[in-house]
Amino acid sequence: MKIPAKALLFDLDGTLVDNMMVHHRAWQRKLAELGLDYRLERVKEEIHGVNLEILERLFGDRFTVAERKQIAWDKEAAYREIFAVDFVANIVPGALDFIRQAHAAGIPMAIGTAGPQENAEFVVENLGVGHLLGHLVHSGMVSRGKPDPEVFQQGADVLGVELADCIIFEDSVTGAGAANNAGCPVVVLTTTHQEGEFADKEVAAFRPDFTGMRVVLADGGFYLEL
Repeated sequence: MKIPAKALLFDLDGTLVDNMMVHHRAWQRKLAELGLDYRLERVKEEIHGVNLEILERLFGDRFTVAERKQIAWDKEAAYREIFAVDFVANIVPGALDFIRQAHAAGIPMAIGTAGPQENAEFVVENLGVGHLLGHLVHSGMVSRGKPDPEVFQQGADVLGVELADCIIFEDSVTGAGAANNAGCPVVVLTTTHQEGEFADKEVAAFRPDFTGMRVVLADGGFYLEL
């Protein structure tokens, strides 16, 4: 399969790093400190969404807004601490080679993530690809989250390309929806969700990882070869 484009836009969590289990372990640790002894399987099944909303759902009015923000901050700090121990093992196979090959070919690239700044910068720093990518857009830089395509629009704007001329790499249903709303082809990495969960989304291709992907230069741009 060949997909023509002028730039590449990447989601981060679940796309370049397979880190959802790290988030689950961080939540398990923090909830235990707060008196909820959840098995990891229960965390995986029940703990999803925005941190402050999760805490309100679990604890009602036990904590003030300020306390919930501090707990959320502590959970993300725990995530980074756990992730740092075995970071390399969680890089999606082929991701670094693909980014390096695209950079060597002069392809404009950026990251658009729903994650907070501290986590996003932590992951990019540990990946060692910040100097290869044109821009990093995190949740603190946008007013509307995915499936609104604002996070990807900002990336395309900085790269100086039309958003519709970008290929987006995603792992989530919400992220695929953002790509659809942007009018971009989306390649879904099946690290987090199964193909059947994307039944109502338009997906150019599903891949388990980046192995075998490459970019080939063409007149006015390039094409992604899968």
